[in-house]
Amino acid sequence: MKYIIIMLFLVIPMCSYGFDKSFFDFDENLITVTKYEVLGKLPDPFLFDSGERVKSKEDWDKRREEIYKYAVELQYGTIPPPPEVLEYDLIYLSNSNEFHKNIQTRFYRITCGTKEKQLTFFMKLMIPLNTTRPNIVLDGDLCFQTINHSYYDPYFEKGIAYATFNRCELANDIGPERRKGPLYEIYQDYSFGAVGAWAWGFMRCTDVLEKLDMFDMSVLAYTGHSRGAKTAMLAGVLDERATIVNPNQSNCGSCSCYRINFEGIGEDDFKEPGETLKDLWNAVGFWVGEGMGKYVENEENLPFDCHYLKALVAPRVLLVGEAANDLWTNPIGSWQTSEAAKEVYDFLGYRDNLKWYFRRGYHSHTQEDSTILVNLIMNLKEGEELLPYYYKTPFKQPEKIWDWKKP
Repeated sequence: MKYIIIMLFLVIPMCSYGFDKSFFDFDENLITVTKYEVLGKLPDPFLFDSGERVKSKEDWDKRREEIYKYAVELQYGTIPPPPEVLEYDLIYLSNSNEFHKNIQTRFYRITCGTKEKQLTFFMKLMIPLNTTRPNIVLDGDLCFQTINHSYYDPYFEKGIAYATFNRCELANDIGPERRKGPLYEIYQDYSFGAVGAWAWGFMRCTDVLEKLDMFDMSVLAYTGHSRGAKTAMLAGVLDERATIVNPNQSNCGSCSCYRINFEGIGEDDFKEPGETLKDLWNAVGFWVGEGMGKYVENEENLPFDCHYLKALVAPRVLLVGEAANDLWTNPIGSWQTSEAAKEVYDFLGYRDNLKWYFRRGYHSHTQEDSTILVNLIMNLKEGEELLPYYYKTPFKQPEKIWDWKKP
Protein backbone atom coordinates (compact mmCIF):
# COMPACT_ATOMS: atom_id res chain seq x y z
CA MET A 1 0.00 0.00 0.00
CA LYS A 2 2.88 2.36 0.79
CA TYR A 3 4.25 2.07 -2.76
CA ILE A 4 0.82 2.53 -4.36
CA ILE A 5 0.34 5.79 -2.50
CA ILE A 6 3.71 7.05 -3.71
CA MET A 7 2.92 6.19 -7.32
CA LEU A 8 -0.43 7.98 -7.18
CA PHE A 9 1.24 11.03 -5.70
CA LEU A 10 3.77 11.15 -8.51
CA VAL A 11 1.13 11.29 -11.23
CA ILE A 12 -1.01 13.95 -9.60
CA PRO A 13 0.74 16.88 -11.39
CA MET A 14 -0.11 15.43 -14.80
CA CYS A 15 -3.68 14.44 -13.90
CA SER A 16 -4.57 17.75 -12.23
CA TYR A 17 -5.02 19.54 -15.56
CA GLY A 18 -8.62 19.47 -16.77
CA PHE A 19 -8.03 19.90 -20.50
CA ASP A 20 -9.30 17.66 -23.30
CA LYS A 21 -6.50 15.16 -23.99
CA SER A 22 -8.21 14.05 -27.23
CA PHE A 23 -6.88 17.25 -28.82
CA PHE A 24 -3.48 15.55 -28.89
CA ASP A 25 -4.74 12.22 -30.22
CA PHE A 26 -3.92 12.14 -33.95
CA ASP A 27 -1.50 10.56 -36.38
CA GLU A 28 0.49 11.73 -39.38
CA ASN A 29 -2.50 11.28 -41.71
CA LEU A 30 -4.65 13.98 -40.13
CA ILE A 31 -3.58 16.49 -42.81
CA THR A 32 -3.46 15.63 -46.50
CA VAL A 33 -0.91 17.76 -48.34
CA THR A 34 -2.19 18.82 -51.78
CA LYS A 35 0.60 21.28 -52.61
CA TYR A 36 4.14 21.45 -51.30
CA GLU A 37 6.47 23.75 -53.23
CA VAL A 38 9.96 24.46 -51.89
CA LEU A 39 11.35 27.76 -53.15
CA GLY A 40 14.89 27.15 -51.94
CA LYS A 41 17.00 25.72 -49.16
CA LEU A 42 17.02 27.35 -45.75
CA PRO A 43 20.11 29.55 -45.39
CA ASP A 44 22.85 28.47 -43.01
CA PRO A 45 22.66 30.40 -39.70
CA PHE A 46 26.28 29.46 -38.97
CA LEU A 47 27.65 31.12 -42.13
CA PHE A 48 28.99 34.64 -41.68
CA ASP A 49 28.24 37.20 -44.39
CA SER A 50 31.98 37.07 -45.14
CA GLY A 51 31.71 33.39 -46.10
CA GLU A 52 33.49 32.12 -43.00
CA ARG A 53 31.70 29.73 -40.69
CA VAL A 54 31.00 29.85 -36.97
CA LYS A 55 33.47 27.72 -35.02
CA SER A 56 32.82 28.67 -31.39
CA LYS A 57 30.18 30.13 -29.12
CA GLU A 58 32.09 33.41 -29.22
CA ASP A 59 31.74 33.35 -33.00
CA TRP A 60 28.00 32.75 -32.57
CA ASP A 61 27.65 35.97 -30.56
CA LYS A 62 29.09 37.86 -33.53
CA ARG A 63 27.03 35.95 -36.07
CA ARG A 64 23.93 36.63 -34.00
CA GLU A 65 24.42 40.34 -34.61
CA GLU A 66 24.35 39.73 -38.38
CA ILE A 67 21.24 37.55 -38.09
CA TYR A 68 19.52 40.28 -36.06
CA LYS A 69 19.87 42.72 -38.95
CA TYR A 70 17.90 40.36 -41.19
CA ALA A 71 15.44 38.54 -38.94
CA VAL A 72 14.55 41.65 -36.92
CA GLU A 73 15.51 44.88 -38.69
CA LEU A 74 14.66 43.76 -42.23
CA GLN A 75 11.60 41.78 -41.20
CA TYR A 76 10.13 44.25 -38.68
CA GLY A 77 12.09 47.51 -38.98
CA THR A 78 14.35 49.20 -36.44
CA ILE A 79 13.05 49.16 -32.85
CA PRO A 80 12.86 52.22 -30.55
CA PRO A 81 15.15 52.34 -27.50
CA PRO A 82 14.00 52.07 -23.88
CA PRO A 83 12.00 55.16 -22.88
CA GLU A 84 13.44 58.15 -21.08
CA VAL A 85 10.19 58.42 -19.14
CA LEU A 86 8.38 55.46 -17.56
CA GLU A 87 5.59 56.03 -15.03
CA TYR A 88 2.68 53.93 -13.88
CA ASP A 89 -0.44 54.42 -11.76
CA LEU A 90 -2.85 51.91 -10.25
CA ILE A 91 -6.29 53.03 -11.42
CA TYR A 92 -8.50 50.03 -10.58
CA LEU A 93 -8.44 47.16 -8.07
CA SER A 94 -11.00 44.46 -7.32
CA ASN A 95 -10.85 41.22 -5.33
CA SER A 96 -13.93 39.84 -7.08
CA ASN A 97 -13.94 38.18 -10.49
CA GLU A 98 -17.01 37.09 -12.40
CA PHE A 99 -15.35 33.98 -13.83
CA HIS A 100 -12.56 33.07 -11.41
CA LYS A 101 -12.56 32.90 -7.63
CA ASN A 102 -9.76 34.28 -5.45
CA ILE A 103 -8.34 36.45 -8.23
CA GLN A 104 -7.42 40.06 -7.73
CA THR A 105 -7.77 42.26 -10.83
CA ARG A 106 -5.70 45.40 -11.23
CA PHE A 107 -5.46 47.96 -14.01
CA TYR A 108 -2.39 50.13 -14.39
CA ARG A 109 -2.00 53.21 -16.56
CA ILE A 110 1.49 53.22 -18.07
CA THR A 111 2.98 56.47 -19.38
CA CYS A 112 6.23 56.27 -21.34
CA GLY A 113 8.27 57.88 -24.09
CA THR A 114 10.78 60.69 -24.39
CA LYS A 115 11.05 63.73 -22.11
CA GLU A 116 9.37 65.77 -24.85
CA LYS A 117 6.47 63.43 -25.64
CA GLN A 118 4.82 60.40 -24.07
CA LEU A 119 2.00 57.97 -24.75
CA THR A 120 -0.35 56.19 -22.36
CA PHE A 121 -1.66 52.62 -22.44
CA PHE A 122 -3.19 50.21 -19.95
CA MET A 123 -2.11 46.89 -18.48
CA LYS A 124 -4.46 44.44 -16.77
CA LEU A 125 -3.17 42.12 -14.03
CA MET A 126 -4.97 39.02 -12.74
CA ILE A 127 -3.26 37.76 -9.59
CA PRO A 128 -4.13 34.62 -7.55
CA LEU A 129 -4.76 35.82 -3.99
CA ASN A 130 -3.50 32.61 -2.40
CA THR A 131 0.01 32.84 -3.92
CA THR A 132 2.96 34.89 -2.70
CA ARG A 133 5.18 36.34 -5.44
CA PRO A 134 3.74 34.25 -8.26
CA ASN A 135 5.36 33.73 -11.63
CA ILE A 136 3.64 35.64 -14.39
CA VAL A 137 2.64 35.33 -18.04
CA LEU A 138 2.35 38.41 -20.27
CA ASP A 139 0.48 38.89 -23.54
CA GLY A 140 -0.58 41.85 -25.68
CA ASP A 141 -3.96 40.45 -26.65
CA LEU A 142 -6.24 42.53 -24.41
CA CYS A 143 -7.78 43.79 -27.66
CA PHE A 144 -9.04 40.23 -28.32
CA GLN A 145 -12.30 39.91 -26.38
CA THR A 146 -13.40 36.54 -27.77
CA ILE A 147 -11.06 34.33 -25.73
CA ASN A 148 -12.83 31.66 -23.65
CA HIS A 149 -12.42 32.24 -19.93
CA SER A 150 -11.45 28.60 -19.44
CA TYR A 151 -8.17 29.54 -21.15
CA TYR A 152 -7.05 31.17 -17.88
CA ASP A 153 -7.97 28.25 -15.61
CA PRO A 154 -4.62 26.38 -15.83
CA TYR A 155 -2.70 29.53 -14.82
CA PHE A 156 -4.81 30.31 -11.78
CA GLU A 157 -5.04 26.67 -10.67
CA LYS A 158 -1.23 26.63 -10.45
CA GLY A 159 -0.97 30.05 -8.79
CA ILE A 160 0.43 31.84 -11.86
CA ALA A 161 -0.47 35.50 -12.46
CA TYR A 162 -1.50 36.79 -15.87
CA ALA A 163 -0.86 40.24 -17.37
CA THR A 164 -2.20 41.56 -20.64
CA PHE A 165 -2.27 44.87 -22.49
CA ASN A 166 -3.93 46.33 -25.56
CA ARG A 167 -1.14 46.61 -28.11
CA CYS A 168 -3.32 48.75 -30.38
CA GLU A 169 -2.89 51.66 -27.98
CA LEU A 170 0.72 51.88 -29.17
CA ALA A 171 0.17 51.42 -32.93
CA ASN A 172 -3.00 51.10 -34.96
CA ASP A 173 -4.05 47.73 -36.36
CA ILE A 174 -5.95 49.25 -39.26
CA GLY A 175 -4.35 49.61 -42.69
CA PRO A 176 -3.26 49.94 -45.33
CA GLU A 177 -1.49 53.12 -44.21
CA ARG A 178 1.78 52.57 -42.43
CA ARG A 179 2.98 54.16 -39.20
CA LYS A 180 -0.32 55.18 -37.61
CA GLY A 181 -0.43 55.47 -33.84
CA PRO A 182 1.18 57.31 -30.92
CA LEU A 183 4.48 55.40 -30.80
CA TYR A 184 5.31 56.52 -34.34
CA GLU A 185 4.80 60.15 -33.33
CA ILE A 186 7.38 59.80 -30.55
CA TYR A 187 10.03 57.76 -32.39
CA GLN A 188 9.93 59.11 -35.92
CA ASP A 189 13.53 58.20 -36.74
CA TYR A 190 12.91 54.45 -36.44
CA SER A 191 11.46 52.24 -39.17
CA PHE A 192 9.45 49.76 -37.07
CA GLY A 193 6.17 48.39 -38.34
CA ALA A 194 3.19 47.68 -36.11
CA VAL A 195 4.55 44.36 -34.81
CA GLY A 196 7.70 46.18 -33.68
CA ALA A 197 5.62 48.81 -31.89
CA TRP A 198 3.55 46.16 -30.15
CA ALA A 199 6.67 44.25 -29.09
CA TRP A 200 8.03 47.47 -27.56
CA GLY A 201 4.89 47.44 -25.42
CA PHE A 202 5.79 44.00 -24.06
CA MET A 203 9.10 45.37 -22.84
CA ARG A 204 7.50 48.38 -21.15
CA CYS A 205 5.01 46.14 -19.35
CA THR A 206 7.93 44.02 -18.17
CA ASP A 207 9.63 47.17 -16.88
CA VAL A 208 6.55 47.90 -14.78
CA LEU A 209 6.19 44.32 -13.56
CA GLU A 210 9.77 44.49 -12.31
CA LYS A 211 9.16 47.81 -10.56
CA LEU A 212 6.02 46.51 -8.86
CA ASP A 213 8.19 43.87 -7.15
CA MET A 214 5.17 41.58 -6.64
CA PHE A 215 6.19 38.67 -8.87
CA ASP A 216 8.81 35.98 -9.20
CA MET A 217 10.38 37.11 -12.47
CA SER A 218 12.75 34.14 -12.63
CA VAL A 219 10.18 32.39 -14.85
CA LEU A 220 8.47 34.96 -17.06
CA ALA A 221 6.59 33.85 -20.18
CA TYR A 222 5.64 35.95 -23.20
CA THR A 223 2.69 34.56 -25.13
CA GLY A 224 0.15 35.66 -27.73
CA HIS A 225 -2.04 34.39 -30.51
CA SER A 226 -1.93 35.02 -34.28
CA ARG A 227 -0.70 38.62 -34.81
CA GLY A 228 -0.24 38.59 -31.03
CA ALA A 229 2.00 35.56 -31.51
CA LYS A 230 4.14 37.50 -33.96
CA THR A 231 4.38 40.20 -31.33
CA ALA A 232 5.25 37.83 -28.49
CA MET A 233 7.87 36.15 -30.65
CA LEU A 234 9.59 39.41 -31.57
CA ALA A 235 9.34 40.69 -28.00
CA GLY A 236 10.96 37.48 -26.79
CA VAL A 237 13.85 37.99 -29.19
CA LEU A 238 14.30 41.59 -28.07
CA ASP A 239 13.93 41.06 -24.34
CA GLU A 240 16.07 38.43 -22.62
CA ARG A 241 14.01 38.80 -19.44
CA ALA A 242 11.48 36.47 -21.07
CA THR A 243 12.37 33.00 -19.79
CA ILE A 244 9.83 31.32 -22.09
CA VAL A 245 8.76 32.67 -25.50
CA ASN A 246 5.47 31.11 -26.59
CA PRO A 247 4.04 32.20 -29.96
CA ASN A 248 0.71 30.48 -30.61
CA GLN A 249 -0.14 30.01 -34.31
CA SER A 250 1.80 33.02 -35.58
CA ASN A 251 1.35 32.47 -39.33
CA CYS A 252 3.57 34.06 -41.97
CA GLY A 253 6.00 36.69 -40.77
CA SER A 254 7.15 34.90 -37.65
CA CYS A 255 7.30 31.12 -37.14
CA SER A 256 6.26 29.51 -40.44
CA CYS A 257 8.53 29.48 -43.52
CA TYR A 258 8.76 31.95 -46.38
CA ARG A 259 10.31 29.36 -48.69
CA ILE A 260 7.45 26.84 -48.60
CA ASN A 261 4.17 27.20 -50.46
CA PHE A 262 1.69 24.80 -48.88
CA GLU A 263 -1.91 23.75 -49.38
CA GLY A 264 -3.74 20.99 -47.57
CA ILE A 265 -6.94 19.31 -46.48
CA GLY A 266 -7.58 18.92 -42.78
CA GLU A 267 -10.35 17.53 -40.63
CA ASP A 268 -13.94 17.75 -41.90
CA ASP A 269 -12.50 18.13 -45.43
CA PHE A 270 -11.39 21.64 -44.54
CA LYS A 271 -9.23 23.05 -47.36
CA GLU A 272 -6.90 26.02 -47.14
CA PRO A 273 -3.51 27.21 -48.41
CA GLY A 274 -0.74 28.38 -46.13
CA GLU A 275 -0.24 32.14 -45.86
CA THR A 276 2.53 33.54 -48.06
CA LEU A 277 4.55 36.74 -47.90
CA LYS A 278 2.39 38.08 -50.74
CA ASP A 279 -0.75 37.45 -48.70
CA LEU A 280 0.78 39.14 -45.67
CA TRP A 281 2.16 42.09 -47.59
CA ASN A 282 -1.00 42.81 -49.55
CA ALA A 283 -3.31 42.56 -46.54
CA VAL A 284 -1.29 43.94 -43.62
CA GLY A 285 2.10 45.01 -44.92
CA PHE A 286 2.17 47.77 -42.31
CA TRP A 287 2.79 45.10 -39.67
CA VAL A 288 6.32 44.40 -40.94
CA GLY A 289 9.36 46.29 -42.21
CA GLU A 290 9.15 48.17 -45.49
CA GLY A 291 12.08 46.22 -46.89
CA MET A 292 10.06 43.01 -47.02
CA GLY A 293 8.08 44.27 -49.99
CA LYS A 294 10.87 43.59 -52.47
CA TYR A 295 10.87 39.89 -51.54
CA VAL A 296 7.23 39.29 -52.43
CA GLU A 297 7.29 36.35 -54.90
CA ASN A 298 11.07 36.54 -54.52
CA GLU A 299 11.32 34.65 -51.24
CA GLU A 300 14.17 32.42 -52.36
CA ASN A 301 16.44 35.47 -52.22
CA LEU A 302 15.59 36.45 -48.67
CA PRO A 303 18.82 36.56 -46.63
CA PHE A 304 17.02 34.76 -43.77
CA ASP A 305 14.01 32.62 -42.97
CA CYS A 306 11.99 32.01 -39.82
CA HIS A 307 14.56 29.64 -38.30
CA TYR A 308 16.82 32.67 -37.88
CA LEU A 309 14.20 34.40 -35.72
CA LYS A 310 13.71 31.26 -33.65
CA ALA A 311 17.46 30.88 -33.21
CA LEU A 312 17.68 34.40 -31.77
CA VAL A 313 15.74 33.22 -28.70
CA ALA A 314 18.41 30.62 -27.92
CA PRO A 315 19.43 29.47 -25.42
CA ARG A 316 16.22 30.50 -23.63
CA VAL A 317 13.09 28.36 -23.93
CA LEU A 318 11.05 28.66 -27.13
CA LEU A 319 7.65 26.94 -27.17
CA VAL A 320 5.97 27.02 -30.61
CA GLY A 321 2.28 26.12 -30.52
CA GLU A 322 0.40 25.12 -33.68
CA ALA A 323 -3.04 23.69 -34.52
CA ALA A 324 -3.41 20.87 -37.04
CA ASN A 325 -6.42 22.36 -38.78
CA ASP A 326 -5.00 25.88 -38.89
CA LEU A 327 -3.64 25.32 -42.38
CA TRP A 328 -3.22 29.07 -42.98
CA THR A 329 -0.27 28.95 -40.56
CA ASN A 330 1.67 26.68 -42.97
CA PRO A 331 2.17 23.84 -40.45
CA ILE A 332 4.89 22.10 -42.46
CA GLY A 333 6.77 25.38 -42.77
CA SER A 334 6.64 25.89 -39.02
CA TRP A 335 7.93 22.36 -38.45
CA GLN A 336 10.79 22.85 -40.93
CA THR A 337 12.04 26.08 -39.37
CA SER A 338 11.67 24.79 -35.80
CA GLU A 339 13.73 21.73 -36.62
CA ALA A 340 16.32 23.89 -38.40
CA ALA A 341 16.59 26.25 -35.43
CA LYS A 342 17.25 23.24 -33.20
CA GLU A 343 20.69 23.02 -34.80
CA VAL A 344 21.52 26.33 -33.14
CA TYR A 345 20.05 25.24 -29.82
CA ASP A 346 22.01 22.00 -30.05
CA PHE A 347 25.22 23.89 -30.87
CA LEU A 348 24.77 26.02 -27.75
CA GLY A 349 24.05 22.95 -25.62
CA TYR A 350 20.34 23.60 -25.08
CA ARG A 351 18.61 21.42 -27.66
CA ASP A 352 15.69 20.61 -25.34
CA ASN A 353 14.90 24.30 -24.88
CA LEU A 354 13.24 24.47 -28.30
CA LYS A 355 9.88 22.77 -28.03
CA TRP A 356 6.99 22.58 -30.48
CA TYR A 357 3.67 20.82 -30.56
CA PHE A 358 0.51 20.43 -32.62
CA ARG A 359 -3.01 19.98 -31.30
CA ARG A 360 -6.28 19.35 -33.09
CA GLY A 361 -8.47 22.31 -33.86
CA TYR A 362 -8.46 25.63 -35.63
CA HIS A 363 -7.09 29.16 -35.21
CA SER A 364 -7.60 29.98 -31.53
CA HIS A 365 -5.87 30.25 -28.16
CA THR A 366 -7.36 27.43 -26.10
CA GLN A 367 -7.16 25.80 -22.71
CA GLU A 368 -5.07 23.06 -24.29
CA ASP A 369 -2.49 25.67 -25.30
CA SER A 370 -2.42 27.32 -21.88
CA THR A 371 -2.11 23.90 -20.22
CA ILE A 372 1.04 23.12 -22.22
CA LEU A 373 2.58 26.48 -21.25
CA VAL A 374 1.63 26.15 -17.57
CA ASN A 375 3.06 22.64 -17.42
CA LEU A 376 6.33 23.93 -18.89
CA ILE A 377 6.45 26.78 -16.36
CA MET A 378 5.92 24.31 -13.53
CA ASN A 379 8.59 22.05 -14.99
CA LEU A 380 11.12 24.89 -14.87
CA LYS A 381 9.97 26.12 -11.48
CA GLU A 382 9.32 22.90 -9.56
CA GLY A 383 10.46 20.04 -11.79
CA GLU A 384 6.94 18.95 -12.69
CA GLU A 385 6.92 16.15 -15.24
CA LEU A 386 6.39 17.40 -18.79
CA LEU A 387 3.22 16.42 -20.60
CA PRO A 388 3.94 13.96 -23.44
CA TYR A 389 2.59 15.98 -26.37
CA TYR A 390 5.69 17.37 -28.05
CA TYR A 391 7.24 16.63 -31.45
CA LYS A 392 4.30 14.86 -33.10
CA THR A 393 3.20 16.03 -36.56
CA PRO A 394 -0.29 15.69 -38.09
CA PHE A 395 1.31 15.21 -41.52
CA LYS A 396 3.90 12.91 -43.00
CA GLN A 397 7.23 14.59 -42.51
CA PRO A 398 8.97 15.47 -45.79
CA GLU A 399 12.70 15.76 -46.28
CA LYS A 400 14.29 18.64 -44.46
CA ILE A 401 15.04 21.60 -46.71
CA TRP A 402 18.57 22.30 -45.52
CA ASP A 403 21.85 20.45 -45.85
CA TRP A 404 24.02 22.22 -43.28
CA LYS A 405 24.74 21.04 -39.75
CA LYS A 406 25.88 22.65 -36.55
CA PRO A 407 29.68 23.11 -36.35
